[in-house]
Amino acid sequence: MKNVCIIGTGLIGGSFALGIKKLYPNCKIIGIDSNPDHAQMAVEINLVDEAGSYEAIKDADLVVVAIPVDATVNELPKVLDAVSDDGLVIDVGSTKYDICKIVEDHPKRRNFLAAHPIAGTEFSGPRAAIPTLFEGKTNIICEVEKTAFKLQERALKLFNEMGMRIRYMHPAPHDKHIAFVSHLSHISSFMLGKTVIDEEKNEKDIFDMAGSGFASTVRLAKSSPEMWTPIFKQNRENIIGTLDAYIKNLQHFMDLMESDKYEDVYLEMKNTNRIKDILNGIT
Repeated sequence: MKNVCIIGTGLIGGSFALGIKKLYPNCKIIGIDSNPDHAQMAVEINLVDEAGSYEAIKDADLVVVAIPVDATVNELPKVLDAVSDDGLVIDVGSTKYDICKIVEDHPKRRNFLAAHPIAGTEFSGPRAAIPTLFEGKTNIICEVEKTAFKLQERALKLFNEMGMRIRYMHPAPHDKHIAFVSHLSHISSFMLGKTVIDEEKNEKDIFDMAGSGFASTVRLAKSSPEMWTPIFKQNRENIIGTLDAYIKNLQHFMDLMESDKYEDVYLEMKNTNRIKDILNGIT
């Protein structure tokens, strides 16, 4: 690759930039960001070679769209309008159905690959980027059959070089499954943090008494609301379904506690322990 455009120079886009720089040191990487401070910072910390605009897309071998999912729905058709016939456009959003739907009839649909690398941290912005963020992580690819074969090969080669595992899935099932295993955990973390802040008025008590369990559980509450609100909006129906199931389980647990059924409380937790076997090997 000679020319790459990264649209959105935060954690995910920036980590792609660093990963590509490592693999292709002679590649020119142009950062495009609606936040001029982020664009300038990305240049200053050598995340990208220069800041640019959509004008640069026409010369790009690869365009990575790493912006909030509502912005992707608006911007992706414009990016495809600008890309050359040989250019590959990849989006990395956490929802896929609306994004795939918006470009299904675009004349350059063949130039687009819908992807979702299951990777990230609770941090955001250019300084959050990590060159090895995607190593060993699963990358979900949707509607691969709609992407030109030679562009599929280009994408898969890059993903393999960056150490990703590939799984294929249709957009609707992707959004349903990710609501349970990702979106619900973020909501749970945000609401746990809110509950503690609401009920524990003395911040020093929170600081002094919070152990590693609380810190790890509430870690995701430090995530960017600017990124996650559009995700929750775009995946609304699936998330409401997951919340309904989650609330029922919480209510059932509380009912057991109120009824002094601690053997059943034990069994609920014991039966859930098998999640460690399911997640074995995930880092």
